[in-house]
Amino acid sequence: MSIISKANGEIADKRLRDLGFNISFGKNVAENDSFHSSSIKSRIADLHEAFLDKKIKAVFAVIGGFNCNQLLRYIDWNIIKNNPKIFIGYSDTTALQNAIFAKTGLVTYSGPAWSTFGQKLHFDYTLEYFKKCLMSDNRFSIEPSENWTDDEWFNDQDKRELIKYDGWLVINKGNASGTLLGANLCTFNLLQGTEYFPDLNNSVLFLEDDDDGSRNAGFDRDLQSLIHQPSFKGVKGIVIGRFQKKSEITKEKLIQIINTKAELKDIPVISNVDFGHTSPIITFPIGGEATVDTKNNSIIITKH
Repeated sequence: MSIISKANGEIADKRLRDLGFNISFGKNVAENDSFHSSSIKSRIADLHEAFLDKKIKAVFAVIGGFNCNQLLRYIDWNIIKNNPKIFIGYSDTTALQNAIFAKTGLVTYSGPAWSTFGQKLHFDYTLEYFKKCLMSDNRFSIEPSENWTDDEWFNDQDKRELIKYDGWLVINKGNASGTLLGANLCTFNLLQGTEYFPDLNNSVLFLEDDDDGSRNAGFDRDLQSLIHQPSFKGVKGIVIGRFQKKSEITKEKLIQIINTKAELKDIPVISNVDFGHTSPIITFPIGGEATVDTKNNSIIITKH
């Protein structure tokens, strides 16, 4: 939370209040230990309190990070299961979201964290899909944005470079429907071999990575590790989020990576979709349903 200035936090608060939200924060969000977060004990206390509080309808991650998986052994899963509510964040939050679905069956949401709402400019697309996913009961279709950014917006809100978006890249053709799982790949893979890793059978995987996780063939080996999981043979399709420029993953490189995976040749793979560590991003349900159809160039999301 320390990298989010008071001014940016005020923008985030106003945006959420304009949507009709009342805002409160966990008691320990300002705590900062050697892992650049609050302690395990503090985060568990805040998480349990948020789910137990009947007045709270939605729980937002404040920001991403690196150590969300520290929490998993200490969570009282019955508290989560018996007090279902919206839980949303992205990046490091992937570990907690997929673990929640694996342990309780609760659908959670990959999308903007509280801090993301602090973007002063170029936030319309992100806000549109947040509302489509969380403020409507209807299923929705994903459409590509017109422009995107890959900048540290929180350091300079007024100096941002818009990049013309060239749309999705279909690498493997086909159509598929299944349970939507995944999100940040290197974080998702931290759950492998544990009780917190969801069953991949009959799933459509949404996968993305930041520039640290994907650079120097990191995405390739992380994807291969996922393919080695026993239930991967039940994966029906893959949707890949847009890479950051520093990742060094070009379209040509990504096509090469996908084409080396024999296990992927018979399932649809669409890439360069609006989610991940660039802006803007969509919101989508971990544990919901995704339908991919490359013939009609469509991705449809159904919430449960």
